[in-house]
Amino acid sequence: MDNNNSGESNRQMYDNNGKGWTCCDCQGSIDKLPFEPHSDSNLRCFDCHKKFYPVSKDRRMYDNDGKGWTCCECGGNIDKLPFNPRGTDNLRCSDCFNR
Repeated sequence: MDNNNSGESNRQMYDNNGKGWTCCDCQGSIDKLPFEPHSDSNLRCFDCHKKFYPVSKDRRMYDNDGKGWTCCECGGNIDKLPFNPRGTDNLRCSDCFNR
């Protein structure tokens, strides 16, 4: 079981620091997470997370449709996003997001 999220080397990881995090699916121990959880419930290890939320090439994309989405870093126009944003203040184009 790979609980270290080894594919995300530049992402800040949070250590369990004796909190006893366990995966809600496989009950395995979780040493690190790419976020600081608000509670210990419904946490998933990296492997179970990949199974529960599979990445699909057919991922739904949301069109700008005249909403005027612009990148907060470079100011470029954003035509599509993999989510429907609640706000537009902190949107990034794919180039700026991947830096």
